[in-house]
Amino acid sequence: MAKQPMLKFVNLERQMPEKRIASTRNKDFLEIYSEFAGAKAEEQASRCSQCGVPYCQSHCPLHNNIPDWLKLTAEGRLQEAYEASQATNTFPEICGRICPQDRLCEGNCVIEHSGHETVTIGAIEKYITDTAWEEGWVKVNKPVNSVDKSVGIIGAGPGGLAAADRLRQEGLEVIIYDRYDRAGGLLTYGIPGFKLEKDVVMRRNEQLEKSGIKFVLNTNVGVDITFDEIREKHDFVILATGVYKARGLDIPNSNLNGKVAALDYLTASNRLSFGDKVKEFETGTFNANGKKVVVIGGGDTAMDCVRTAVRQGATSVKCLYRRDRANMPGSQREVKNAEEEGVIFEWLNSPKALSNELTDPDLLNLEAQEGDLKGIIVQKMRLGDPDATGRRTPEEIIGSEYLEEADLVIEALGFEPEDLPTLWDQPDLPVSRWGTIKVEYETGKTNLEKVYAVGDIVRGASLVVWAIKDGRETANAILSEIEATKVIAAE
Repeated sequence: MAKQPMLKFVNLERQMPEKRIASTRNKDFLEIYSEFAGAKAEEQASRCSQCGVPYCQSHCPLHNNIPDWLKLTAEGRLQEAYEASQATNTFPEICGRICPQDRLCEGNCVIEHSGHETVTIGAIEKYITDTAWEEGWVKVNKPVNSVDKSVGIIGAGPGGLAAADRLRQEGLEVIIYDRYDRAGGLLTYGIPGFKLEKDVVMRRNEQLEKSGIKFVLNTNVGVDITFDEIREKHDFVILATGVYKARGLDIPNSNLNGKVAALDYLTASNRLSFGDKVKEFETGTFNANGKKVVVIGGGDTAMDCVRTAVRQGATSVKCLYRRDRANMPGSQREVKNAEEEGVIFEWLNSPKALSNELTDPDLLNLEAQEGDLKGIIVQKMRLGDPDATGRRTPEEIIGSEYLEEADLVIEALGFEPEDLPTLWDQPDLPVSRWGTIKVEYETGKTNLEKVYAVGDIVRGASLVVWAIKDGRETANAILSEIEATKVIAAE
């Protein structure tokens, strides 16, 4: 009788790959987790219960075949495990690194809810795909046949790249336009190397280019080329621009030198990792070295900023968030990593004003100031009654203001869509009251003929895995439309 390779969660404890010591890792931008060894990956995969209703799979936006590739890994059938993994996911090596598994697949693992701790799904996914790259199992998806249709994609982030990969597999001509000098969007310039080393992204970009996808970089649509010109060049157009307009602080003295936007700060840091010369870093604008840093926000971008500031040599790094730890939107795993690296979290605190003085706060008599930032006036908060969504509303504690010293304040308050109808002179492009593009459910089709949209420009600021899902679904919708046209023509 064959030995049962699975269901070992009862006697086998959950283990993550070894994490580098905080006092060492907080001085560089390398990934913080070591790789699973083969035997350890098999062992941890064997903890999967192979349950009849795999909630890990249903709560993954891509509905990845997680139980299947866990079982294959436990049996040592790694190439088959990789093939099962990449069948539903364009970038499994990226999702294994940056997906918030604690809120998605792992957070809904059946054995987690039975008290045995979840399977380490993300770490095993990363191990499978990294092994596939090392062994040469990851092949360039060169199309067998050619289809006489062209698709222009605006935006080289995960949604646009996922759509491009799927369309190119079927033989369509695909051209991607992007404002940056490297493809990848936030994968390249928004996410720090300690979460996603850049050679991982560049390796995938190179593979997509080898498949025949063309990249037109350093091209700002609406400036270097018009939207109408792109529509004229292609049979279909996909909008995958993401959302890059940063929300800012609406408080007194926000004009003081020393306040910067999170994405600008992270982009500068990531450019340095590529070896680029960054003037704003050299002048100190985006350099936290020797500074007291305060990051405002509680999402994953805020976590990226605080951990980057530590690595740049800040003398202190604090994160202000107006709710408590349990109500923050960012990954709890990232909060723990940040705390280990020396970040201090100030829960239930909200910014009230910036100041160029280190004096006692006087909000009632605060005059307009100019010059360099020296501190931030902070208001202590408490959680009041739930709002319409059921979330408890932060309320000010009157008279609780205090001054927090700061040389650098980083705003990580989220992102909004740019006004594409105005920027591109497309008044008929449908947008919601939030500025996101309105599309048909599951296809991404807009009311402009042959124009689709995917990712954050549709959803608002969201996760990479959702953008990948949208890209793949919209690519399939375009392929279906082409096929339907062929059928009609044949009749």
